[in-house]
Amino acid sequence: MIFLSDNLVFPDVHHADQHGVIAVGGDLSIERLKLAYRSGIFPWYSEGEPIFWYSPDPRMVLYPEDLRVSKSMRQLMNSKKYRVTFNMAFEAVITNCKTIDRSSQGEYSTWITDEMKEAYLELHLFGSAKSVEVWEGDVLIGGLYGVEVGNVFCGESMFSKKSNASKLALISLIRQKKYKLIDCQVYNSHLATLGAKEIDRDVFLAFLA
Repeated sequence: MIFLSDNLVFPDVHHADQHGVIAVGGDLSIERLKLAYRSGIFPWYSEGEPIFWYSPDPRMVLYPEDLRVSKSMRQLMNSKKYRVTFNMAFEAVITNCKTIDRSSQGEYSTWITDEMKEAYLELHLFGSAKSVEVWEGDVLIGGLYGVEVGNVFCGESMFSKKSNASKLALISLIRQKKYKLIDCQVYNSHLATLGAKEIDRDVFLAFLA
């Protein structure tokens, strides 16, 4: 396990362990977060733990051309039932991702600590962290947020309060045609249904480079 110093440097990602952990410690400053994402690394830890930095191999990604939109999703999009916006309510999106009950999915959202929330709010103000919002009238019912690295969008978390709201956010993000790759980090069966797949870490790093 490599412990980070105050210096803004990460070890080579090929030194990551079998779980993808590359380092521990450091901070969530804008400068360190930007360096991490440019290097194919992201923070992931729970309240009370030190900051763990990951660079998993394989990497779960979604190529826009592989996007699969089901018939029911196309019907939902054509119905204009929900409204989609971009970067209009970043704080509300990350707050919902942090607090929404995922127990029915066997998941917990405690990894979005207060410290992490504040760090990504700063990153958003800096212009690197982005959000997508899905509205029913004036009520926020779904969305996602992540970090932009050139033409790669590194997804961090999403939430839904109505069926398919988070999928609509992701599809809308991809249909902007702004990104050549969506980073999903680790395997997720929900995203696999949309066309996401695992690729070698080195292939992912080549996109970032």
